[in-house]
Amino acid sequence: MPGFFDFAVAALDGGADLLGPLRGEAVLAVNVASRCGLTPQYAGLERLQRELCVEGFGVVGFPCDQFGGQEPGGSTEIRAFCTGTYGVTFPLAAKLEVNGPGRAPLYAWLTDPAQGHPGDIQWNFEKFLIGRDGRVLHRYPPAVPPEDKGLLQDIADAL
Repeated sequence: MPGFFDFAVAALDGGADLLGPLRGEAVLAVNVASRCGLTPQYAGLERLQRELCVEGFGVVGFPCDQFGGQEPGGSTEIRAFCTGTYGVTFPLAAKLEVNGPGRAPLYAWLTDPAQGHPGDIQWNFEKFLIGRDGRVLHRYPPAVPPEDKGLLQDIADAL
């Protein structure tokens, strides 16, 4: 059975293997959007990235335009917004779908009942904590901010 790091996911910059270089790290995978009421979560996600990268933790963002058209731009616009507005340094995937018939294989796997956290993605900024071994450890609803004490404790436990 594949793990998180085994999926081929294109990077926002066109690279073919976004997840491979993260193998062995604990990762917070987040579907993101630039024009959402939850978009300010980018700031907290970037803080997590900067503070915990030395401990083998990383954030990875998956831009998605399936919720209210809140990620309408192309790769250049998404990168410019993320870096210019929030100073994002964590890796971003090329825009993908997280629900429905066009759901990316990674998101089909993340939401599969076999992973223990089934069901469609509710909205932008839904989060999955992935262990160093590539297994899904926890799933967090969109409104759970990166600063949430429970989420931070789960990250600490994963490290």
